[in-house]
Amino acid sequence: MIEKFTGPILKFEYDMWSYYLAVPKSIGDKFIVGDDRRIICTINNQTPIHSALMPKGDIYSIYVKKEFMKKNGLSEGDEVSVKLEKDQSEYGIPIPESFQVLLDQDSEGSSLFHHLTKGKQRSLIHIVGKVKNVDSQLSKGLAIMHHLKEAKGELDFKRLNVLIKEYNNRR
Repeated sequence: MIEKFTGPILKFEYDMWSYYLAVPKSIGDKFIVGDDRRIICTINNQTPIHSALMPKGDIYSIYVKKEFMKKNGLSEGDEVSVKLEKDQSEYGIPIPESFQVLLDQDSEGSSLFHHLTKGKQRSLIHIVGKVKNVDSQLSKGLAIMHHLKEAKGELDFKRLNVLIKEYNNRR
């Protein structure tokens, strides 16, 4: 299912997230299946954003990062065309091939990773995927697998960040 509409880019009143798109409840409700609110949002036919429909009063919101706004020359109040699709991917965001290879090769690490909540899985995938260099992705992925095994599947992001720095320094 695909839904299209137009609307302005709005700014939140608080600083945690800067910008969002308002999605009419009548459209957003079509994409929610149980607790799954994951969607793929394409704004002005640009790079798709893997996101979630977040309840906000009588609408849903889709967060739009500052980097996306800047890259695409968008500003608060700009009227944009929006295309929504249900995100059918396993994790709700694209997984870098380098991290998928690590999951495929490390059964213990993969098992611990898959016992995490979907949100924590996405956070770890994002940590790996936010860098484009494959060597850096592998370092981060190896540090994540090491951390999951060392902590028996309990995430400690402070400890993980220390491990990532250690792995990066080994390269």
